Amino acid sequence: VQLQASGGGLVQAGGSLTLSCAKSGFSGHDYAIGWFRQAPGQEREGVSCFIDLDRSTYYADSVKGRFTISKDSAKNTVYLQMNSLKPEDTGIYYCAVDWPLIASNCRPSDFRSWGQGTLVTVSS
Repeated sequence: VQLQASGGGLVQAGGSLTLSCAKSGFSGHDYAIGWFRQAPGQEREGVSCFIDLDRSTYYADSVKGRFTISKDSAKNTVYLQMNSLKPEDTGIYYCAVDWPLIASNCRPSDFRSWGQGTLVTVSS
């Protein structure tokens, strides 16, 4: 499994960014893919996850209504559209895959394949 995350950057509060995660090395629908973030001094947390088996989505309470996860099957890419960004959204964002699917959730511990992080900085 290979995951390539991109799209991070510096943005002012209230702005938007779209993160991309290009995936390869596995097939089928028996997987979950998600975005996780880690702020300095904090544990990694699940931001948003998509379970392809039943097309369900998960959003952390802190991002509901602002972030949207989506998938482009033709491009083998998953996106995270982030709107109305806040300084507390700052962190390193990682995409990860749980394949074959073990647990239908968005807990970092259940995701076994990780891409490199992309830094998102939201200035106030």
